[in-house]
Amino acid sequence: MSRAIQIQSYGGPEVFSPHDVHVGEPGPGEVRLSQKAIGINYIDIYQRTGLYKLPALPAVLGMEGAGDVTAVGAGVSDLKVGDRVAYASCPGAYAEERLAPADRMVKLPDRISYETAAAMMLQGMTVRYLLRQTFFVQPGTVMLFHAAAGGVGLIACQWARALGATMIGTASSDEKAALAKSYGCTHVINSKKDDFVARVSEITTGKGCDVVYDSVGKDTYLGSLQCLKPRGLWVSFGNASGPVPPFDLTLLKGSLFATRPSLFAYTALRQDLLDNAADLFEMVSSGQVKIAINHRYALSDVAAAHRDLEQRKTTGSVILVP
Repeated sequence: MSRAIQIQSYGGPEVFSPHDVHVGEPGPGEVRLSQKAIGINYIDIYQRTGLYKLPALPAVLGMEGAGDVTAVGAGVSDLKVGDRVAYASCPGAYAEERLAPADRMVKLPDRISYETAAAMMLQGMTVRYLLRQTFFVQPGTVMLFHAAAGGVGLIACQWARALGATMIGTASSDEKAALAKSYGCTHVINSKKDDFVARVSEITTGKGCDVVYDSVGKDTYLGSLQCLKPRGLWVSFGNASGPVPPFDLTLLKGSLFATRPSLFAYTALRQDLLDNAADLFEMVSSGQVKIAINHRYALSDVAAAHRDLEQRKTTGSVILVP
């Protein structure tokens, strides 16, 4: 038997409960994993609360992790027992062992640890599609990135610096602002003290940003739109403060563009998944991006991890260790 953490209903962190489960043998196209580290992300909170509805309950949350292949199912040819693998956007991670679709697994280079992989796959692959596909960031790009001291934000700080972009970040405290700055964010705004719209205008001398990356949602979307230059792009990829409400399209004055991307859409094809992961592994292996694992919890302490993440007590990446 193996231990997994389930939810029986939607709600707060108290809905988590441990269960002994029999994982069994992998079916066609599947692998069985012995997990070494598991990532926690805001999408897990959205699913736990019911903001993002799950196919069925009870359910095991968690979208990313890393571990060893312990069995392969029929039709799996590119993975074998003993391979080190990592994954993102693959529900069911809060467990010691699990079955998973083989075509969502990525072989993990020896130079990258299990913990680093679990801390970076979803967040790092998100940054890759945001900065290289949703909007092609390059030298001269001026961008605003909310929650710059979070897990996605700290990776974005470093990746944007490597690309030669000017990154304006927001953070909710002076300490978080200093952290984002230390990771390469060009300008950081304490959004609890300052009006970020006014500060962006000041920093850009009224020109605005080419692109705004907004994972906060309800509390920031109006200001985010005001920070864009004409024909700029607003990228809404999260809802930390709640979902963006319906709004009048006349807010997109200046021929603004808006998009709601997802990692799954950018990695649905296997080759796209492999290309994304290869770029991420290269950025980390080269030292241009360092993964900040600032919080580790035992798998059994997942409720505490969720509380800390929701209360904005965390910076960088949060992982569970089975």
